[in-house]
Amino acid sequence: MHLNDRGSREPNRLAHEHSPYLLQHQFNPVDWYPWGDLAFAKARAEDKPIFLSIGYSTCHWCHVMERESFAQTTTADYLNQHFVSIKVDREERPDVDKIYMNFVQATSGGGGWPLNIFLAPDLKPFFGGTYWPPQPRHQRPSFLQVLAQVITAWRTRRVEVVNSAREMYEQLAQVAARDNTVGIIDRAIITRAGAVLKVGYDPVHGGWGTQPKFLLPSHPAFVLQFGVQTHDDEAVAMVLHTCTRMAAGGINDQLGGGFARYSTDTQWLVPHFEKMLYDNAQLLNLYLDCYLVSGVARYAEVAHSIACFVLRDMTHPAGGFYSAEDADSEGKEGKFYCWTREELVASLTPAEFAVAERAYGITAAGNFLDHSDPAPLLGQNVLSLTAEATTFEDIPLLATVRAKLLAARARRVRPLCDDKILAGWNGLMLGALARAAVILNEPTYASAAHRALEFARTELWDANARALAARWRNGARSTAQLLQAYAYMLSGAIELYQTTLDPDQLEFARSLADSMLDQFYDRALGGFWQSPISDDLILRLKEDNDGAEPSGNSVAILALLQLAAITECADYRAAAEHSLAFFAARLDRVPQALTKMLVAADFALAEPLKVVIAGDRNASAVQALVRAVHAIYRPNRVVLGSVGLVEPFARTLTTIDGRATAYLCTGTACQPPTHDPDSLLRMLRDAWPGAN
Repeated sequence: MHLNDRGSREPNRLAHEHSPYLLQHQFNPVDWYPWGDLAFAKARAEDKPIFLSIGYSTCHWCHVMERESFAQTTTADYLNQHFVSIKVDREERPDVDKIYMNFVQATSGGGGWPLNIFLAPDLKPFFGGTYWPPQPRHQRPSFLQVLAQVITAWRTRRVEVVNSAREMYEQLAQVAARDNTVGIIDRAIITRAGAVLKVGYDPVHGGWGTQPKFLLPSHPAFVLQFGVQTHDDEAVAMVLHTCTRMAAGGINDQLGGGFARYSTDTQWLVPHFEKMLYDNAQLLNLYLDCYLVSGVARYAEVAHSIACFVLRDMTHPAGGFYSAEDADSEGKEGKFYCWTREELVASLTPAEFAVAERAYGITAAGNFLDHSDPAPLLGQNVLSLTAEATTFEDIPLLATVRAKLLAARARRVRPLCDDKILAGWNGLMLGALARAAVILNEPTYASAAHRALEFARTELWDANARALAARWRNGARSTAQLLQAYAYMLSGAIELYQTTLDPDQLEFARSLADSMLDQFYDRALGGFWQSPISDDLILRLKEDNDGAEPSGNSVAILALLQLAAITECADYRAAAEHSLAFFAARLDRVPQALTKMLVAADFALAEPLKVVIAGDRNASAVQALVRAVHAIYRPNRVVLGSVGLVEPFARTLTTIDGRATAYLCTGTACQPPTHDPDSLLRMLRDAWPGAN
């Protein structure tokens, strides 16, 4: 590393990468390598340990450690002398991240990002952690102290270090193979899971967990389904309360819409401000479900605000969706989102300020202080709705206040947008927008979902190779093949098909499913590998946790079950059931770890309800019937047309008197057909007593 003639630092190898996270580190004095053979060969040739640092572009503490350590010459010189340093974007390589996160969680009891691990040249880990400060503090050693201790151990206790790495690798391999016994999925697993999830609920603020409190959308989605199906009003109330409190909190951008990744406190007030596409896709679905179950307009408003945020701030001109927005602006966390009392006074009339002060609980002292900042801004207010302002109609002028503040905020320096387009997260969002379009009767959402799928088919999908690139940015595709990309995109394509009845979309879904099965399915034991066999992975894992992101296995299983119901393809259902059997023991033992898979298990245990709609899919009468089907909360239901690669029985169902016709079927038994959307709604309610 050296300075150029302008006095600025020459870029390192990361300058040739496409990941915004890696590009953020291109001017570090650290001699960074991307994950790959060049770095591995250097470590072997020079007999050096590897320092592997994993994060993502909108991670606040990743920024802090970059500023405090990786941008500092003293730290960089030490790393360059003693280590081969590798940077990985966890969002582009979740398979790499998962292996080493498992190691850190197993050895330290915790995890997170930045994730920093020390590896032997054979890629086996021997020590790791998360954030280390530049100086010792709070009983944590400094980063330089950690580096020195690792090098001392590498030089003086090499045999011990290598043996430790081998033993830990063997333990991780054993853990990865722990559920190799086939179990049985039954209704008792669902019942026990509902009871377990209810116990972990926060009755005061809603949600699950304490602080920091994550959104975990799969949790309330399962509890809502469980509550509606079992007539458990308490379970339903838990989810509605959670969504009401989250929507009122600072975790929800009260001006521009969209939710931050997690709350630093229990009451959803002060978030880390990064907004992730995957969170907002899942929450869009959740708020749509809450609206269908309760009929409360506020949930529809929140769904609209999420969709508007994505279309306004997170959409590529060609149709794909960006990955995330940063927490930081101008080097300060939350600066874009927070307000001092003085800033609000300057932006509003006295009457408007009085409304804002009362509705958002504004104080001179503020409610947010960034403790990681050596010079934090004072008096910062995270906007959240007070108890008297739980809906925008409660206080006059609040809509005007919001519009004025949003316009004023637009003049600020925006947080960085991670503009890479991930196939998986795009699948989640396009599927959610497809549902929002028909439930909220908003054609712009339908158009956005269509464009996103076409973007994926044009820029990410190689039809000849039947391969889906995990990432696209500025015309460049990644080469990584990831289960998550296939499973999420498959789910989104199926959701979109069920709102359009477009046979071309169904054909694409089947191509995705077939390729996913070929590359990732474990035909011997069931379940799906996170990635294909690769020389750069010391382990091949099956993701088994529905956390902030649902596991690829859970989404793949549910999507295959839905596709099997639509097409009557026995291979899809067999693979899904085989995979559920593989995870049965884990579902029974720790159901809260796989709440999305519980939804899939419930689908497998039920006889799915099929709504077949015959007629020209572009006709308004057909679209009215489609909207009617989606206007009711009804899990374990699929919607299909009567043409294309649908099941043979559906292809025998035709229009009556030349009019759009809906058939409500279970198996091959159907109720009398109808042309009327209201009659279809009544039939759906009568067919399932749990329907709203």
